[in-house]
Amino acid sequence: MKYLTKEWYETCQQTGLHFGMRVHKGAALLDEALFQRLYKRKEKEYVKQEHEMYDFDPRFMLESDGQVMTRVDKAFSGKEITAEDQMVYHMPPEERAHIEKLIAEYDVRPAFDEKQCKDKYKELMEWNCQYHAENLPADILNQIADIRMFALGYCTSEVLQQLKKKSAENTQEMERVGQAYREEMLNQDISDEIRSRVQFHDCKVTELLHTDNLVIRFDNRGGFTEINKLTLTAPEILKQEGEIISRHWLYQELYRIDQGYELHVLMDGEPMPELIVRCTDIIAETD
Repeated sequence: MKYLTKEWYETCQQTGLHFGMRVHKGAALLDEALFQRLYKRKEKEYVKQEHEMYDFDPRFMLESDGQVMTRVDKAFSGKEITAEDQMVYHMPPEERAHIEKLIAEYDVRPAFDEKQCKDKYKELMEWNCQYHAENLPADILNQIADIRMFALGYCTSEVLQQLKKKSAENTQEMERVGQAYREEMLNQDISDEIRSRVQFHDCKVTELLHTDNLVIRFDNRGGFTEINKLTLTAPEILKQEGEIISRHWLYQELYRIDQGYELHVLMDGEPMPELIVRCTDIIAETD
């Protein structure tokens, strides 16, 4: 990747360092009693929210069946609404069957397990602590007295200001690289139709077969395309770093070369796999 690199991706993840953070004067010191008190408060809020979601009855989804719907442009125009402006929504049988299945499962669900919920919150907190310890800028991390307090969402005013400053700097860098990438792509002699053949964001790679051609198959249920097979003809693999199978396609760069195209792909995971292939043609199919 020339623009949408691993480093650029990591910068994108660091544009909201201050989100959800609140100033607490107690965050300046390591105070076990304070941490325990705030932890219990946050844990209680989490359990309450999870319990409410657990008790959310799916029957409400059936309410739309048979409802009279009015065209949006007429509903708020102030003009008289005629029969032609309205329609009765009839839920498709498969959608109703799915909702009824959810209702049946809801009616026989076991009692809400508060202990299990608290255990899950503990795991989330531990993950949060580790994530911040590994990803916060070192100069900011060194000013945090208790990473657990930070994971709960509390910090000093000095740390919050630095988080905001760093987030702004990262946002500026992310946008700078993004703009340079867009300009470079516009300069490539590649049609929109060809570009559309390599749009697999959030699709999962299920197969990578290299014979005379390079065939990549996808599970596209998480993506934004119906295409699930990509064929790169007469391929020359310039770089294949990390495991590609079972990883999700994140970003691509497509360049025009003398004999065809050069495709760069960045995948998700740790470490983030990268694939660079030159080919004479790109074929996208649904099979």
